[in-house]
Amino acid sequence: MSAAASSEEAVKASKVLMVGAGGIGCELLKTLALSGFSDIHIIDLDTIEVSNLNRQFLFRQSHVGQSKAKVARDAVLKFRPNININPYHANVKDSHFNVDFFKQFNVVLNGLDNLDARRHVNRLCLAADVPLVESGTTGFLGQVTVHVKGKTECYECQPKPVPKSYPVCTITNTPSKFVHCIVWAKDLLFAKLFGDKKQDNDLNVHSKDDTSSKTDVFERSVDEDLEQYTQRIYDHVFGYNIEVALDNKETWKNRRKPNPIYIRDALPEDAVQQNGRSQDHVNEEQDPSAMVSLGLRNTQEIWSLADNSRVFLEALKLFFDKREKEIGSLIFDKDDQLAVEFVTAAANIRASSFGIPLHSLFEAKGVAGNIVHAVATTNAIIAGLIVIEAIKVLKGDYQDYRMTYCLEHPARKMLLMPVEPFEPSKSCYVCSEVNTKTTKLREVIEKVIKGKLGMNLPLIMVGATLVFEDGEDLEEDEIANYALNLEKVLAELPAPVLNGTMVTVEDLHQELKCSINIKHRDEFDEEKEPDRMVLVGWSGPVDKQTTSNGETKSVPSSSNTEDVDGTAEDISATSGMKRKLNEILETKENFDALENLSGVDSSSAQVVEDDNDDGLLMFDEDPRQSKKKRLQ
Repeated sequence: MSAAASSEEAVKASKVLMVGAGGIGCELLKTLALSGFSDIHIIDLDTIEVSNLNRQFLFRQSHVGQSKAKVARDAVLKFRPNININPYHANVKDSHFNVDFFKQFNVVLNGLDNLDARRHVNRLCLAADVPLVESGTTGFLGQVTVHVKGKTECYECQPKPVPKSYPVCTITNTPSKFVHCIVWAKDLLFAKLFGDKKQDNDLNVHSKDDTSSKTDVFERSVDEDLEQYTQRIYDHVFGYNIEVALDNKETWKNRRKPNPIYIRDALPEDAVQQNGRSQDHVNEEQDPSAMVSLGLRNTQEIWSLADNSRVFLEALKLFFDKREKEIGSLIFDKDDQLAVEFVTAAANIRASSFGIPLHSLFEAKGVAGNIVHAVATTNAIIAGLIVIEAIKVLKGDYQDYRMTYCLEHPARKMLLMPVEPFEPSKSCYVCSEVNTKTTKLREVIEKVIKGKLGMNLPLIMVGATLVFEDGEDLEEDEIANYALNLEKVLAELPAPVLNGTMVTVEDLHQELKCSINIKHRDEFDEEKEPDRMVLVGWSGPVDKQTTSNGETKSVPSSSNTEDVDGTAEDISATSGMKRKLNEILETKENFDALENLSGVDSSSAQVVEDDNDDGLLMFDEDPRQSKKKRLQ
């Protein structure tokens, strides 16, 4: 039988699960259908938004608000009516999408946009012993990786970085980048004006007239005129608060001093009287927009200080005029046009005060929403690579599996960089191994749960069955029962722990909870693995925090290039690799592109999320420094 015939048969006989029907998902479903796949299932929680239409080509204006999975199915069936496509408008983390559900598929193809869901799917694939093909894109960059239990590393074999935090003092007092102004406008000012009033906030709430008063300057009195209120807020945050910051002479010895901006400085008197509104434009649209009210149409135009001031005043007024019921519970959303207008204007006014270049609404939205704008052709390339790897998986050609990276700049006339997959990490806390037939529960508790995870009073659940609990308030019969379980091997517990079992471990005192996927292995190296377990530790990331005035605080990054920190290793040191990464990356512009993709510097790796759901693109390792083994 020829290779082509073998591939065709493998494709026709397969049952495929797609998770995600967005930017990558649309391209992937189309490619699967045209490649001969005839039994496809799709899970996607999202509904279609207007911003999806520029690249998620299966959707049209009339589909806005409808299920992505269902509309994608209907669109593909129009040109492939004889295939079976089952859509699920649901969250992949719903309980009915369990291990048994995953076991029915030959391969799972991910097109997700967040780490939490990716980890969940990875663990279900491990438990169900189903191969997983991961993917992600951001701008011109993309990647496809293959994860097969026992043959390649799982998605979590290398710890994923977490969002970087900015020092509170930098955000509130000494911004030097536009992203600092965006974080200030989004996480401090927007949250203070429209969010939960009970949340801590580092903005100065004392007015110029009475700094000793306990009155919050951001509170609007019942009889206060709205135009007077909006101007008062403007003068307080952009004028008075800057003057307060300037009082600390020591801060500005080696820094450029900011300029306080008051409404009288930014707008002519007649415009102030109108609260910045244009008399010629009335906002009659269902969703209020300051830009529409003011006759501003071009989102890629950089507004002047006067225009930013008008937008700020108008957006603030529209929130109180049109959306007053939402005030107190609002959270910034990059798809909320009025919120984006407000944050853009506020960030630009602050940037102007600190001598930082202004940005357009289009650019500011990208920074505020962690957006790297999607490129449809990148999604198409990645979708094609996913299908290629899926066919290899279905044929069992594991020697030919490749992790493939799509580059922005060609190196040696190549835009696609294939790398052989790596073997499973023995230190992975997700797919590590234990002999369930000989290892006792006591050993797992002492060596892993207490020794590695650091829990003191663990509670252990296998499914809905409580197999162990530690604490002072237990009844005597409970203590006796749990003591018996301690001496049982995992496979003989009341709820047997076997290969693929998910165990939930919790310490209520520490408020720590995690899940461990158990992987069985019969034999171990007595010298290297004396514990007969390769579950060697918790390798999850730790949130970074910053200290301000003696307090520990955390302000998440809004930058699309400065999101997270991690460790970098070199995979180019591996001998026998088909194409050594250091050779492919020897041109500076190409490595710069990968640095933009991963945020890698000499000691860190970063994550970039694109604008909606085209995936989280991650290149966890610096290609110049890794020592990992490739799959043999």
